[in-house]
Amino acid sequence: MSDIFDGYERQYCELSTNLSRKCATLAGISGEKKKQKLSELNAGLEEAESLIRKMDLEARSLQPSQKSALLAKLREYKSDLNNLKKDVKKSAASSDYVNSRDELLESGLANTTTASADQRQRLLKSTDRLNQTGDRIKDSTRIMLETEEIGVTILGDLHSQRQTLLRATDTLHGVDDNLGKSKKILKNMSNRMSRNKCIMVGLIALLLVIIAVVLYFKLR
Repeated sequence: MSDIFDGYERQYCELSTNLSRKCATLAGISGEKKKQKLSELNAGLEEAESLIRKMDLEARSLQPSQKSALLAKLREYKSDLNNLKKDVKKSAASSDYVNSRDELLESGLANTTTASADQRQRLLKSTDRLNQTGDRIKDSTRIMLETEEIGVTILGDLHSQRQTLLRATDTLHGVDDNLGKSKKILKNMSNRMSRNKCIMVGLIALLLVIIAVVLYFKLR
């Protein structure tokens, strides 16, 4: 396993535990304290996302035998982070709902005698516009996070492909060296065969000369 990945993993687990504890305490507080807690939680979530991205890059840079196990762990951490985000959003939404309800009730009680139907209609329209703006901001944030995650995945894939190309280049160099050695061996074998062939031709010629001399003396 990777020591770097293990370090990021320990940091994430500690941070996730702290975030869960802080989220559980939101129900018992309100006002400025609650806003401060939500701000701390959002900062912690950003830090957790950063750690997950670092773990993702580190896991994808390892060998396939190690990478598959670490990516499986990483999927669990991503699911855990998504659950934390949902819990924080629920707490923030309930807080906003309570504050908005209290403000509307106070405003309604103070202006019951003077508020008109047109004013109430304008208030409802303003509330709708605010809700729509909030939804658009949430969608933009979600798209940005998804795009960032895709970018991290692409970078990891490119790193793996680069390592594969480097290994392939080393292999080709080794094959080239082996081909050079084989070429030299074949050349030496060809030279030996040529020398052996010349020797054999010389021996045959010598034998023919000897046979011719023997026949000459016999016939004479």
